[in-house]
Amino acid sequence: MTRISRLFKEKGKDILSVYFSSGYPTVDSAPRIIKALSDAGVDMIEIGIPFSDPLADGPVIQRSNSIALKNGISQKLLFEQIKDIRKVTDIPLVLMGYINCAMQFGFENLCKKAVEIGIDGIILPDLPVDEYNAEYRPIVEKYGLDFIHLITPETSDERIRKIDEASSGFVYMVSSAGTTGAQNSFGQSKQDYFKRIKAMNLKNPTLVGFGVSNHETFRAAADNSCGAIVGSQFIKELDANPTIEDAVNSLIKKIKG
Repeated sequence: MTRISRLFKEKGKDILSVYFSSGYPTVDSAPRIIKALSDAGVDMIEIGIPFSDPLADGPVIQRSNSIALKNGISQKLLFEQIKDIRKVTDIPLVLMGYINCAMQFGFENLCKKAVEIGIDGIILPDLPVDEYNAEYRPIVEKYGLDFIHLITPETSDERIRKIDEASSGFVYMVSSAGTTGAQNSFGQSKQDYFKRIKAMNLKNPTLVGFGVSNHETFRAAADNSCGAIVGSQFIKELDANPTIEDAVNSLIKKIKG
């Protein structure tokens, strides 16, 4: 059983996953951020691989990506920085990037390196499920990684079933068809979407991402899924607080209420 599967089996509800851009706010921030989040009781961490054209991300994460690249972060450097990360945390760690980044590093090389340093899963939002099944799934399964696909309110039930079948770990339930970014609340249409997916009884558990920024949005997401993913709000906290630890504590207070 993978760490991700164990988390969903043992906790199941109110799971909090936090995304950050590696190389931000400083080039060497990643190990300290991971430790601070883990120490604060976050359930899972998504480690962002910065990319120059992150289509799924809103302005806050785009800016952090841009600064991280200017800081000199690279996939090779990130892996070097977190090669001993399993000495400080045992919570699930997921790499999130774009297919161009994976191809530049070499897809199989990326999977091999990820397993070596204790990464549990991969998210590539711009990799279509059909292409994944045809070309990449055998490699992912060879290395025993979870691969998390995304669905949106516009995804048909038929395609959701296909995505669910191709996914492992969990299904990333995007709250809207737009880009990432903090929101103060989720309207009725989004909550109806959450309920519709819950009623489908997918084989994989789900987490809601995009727009989760406070206790209200976390609860709206977690009431109809296994929990939520926070990204933009954490980047904002990193900007607003003097230390990484202060940013983490501020985020937890906002989300958990």
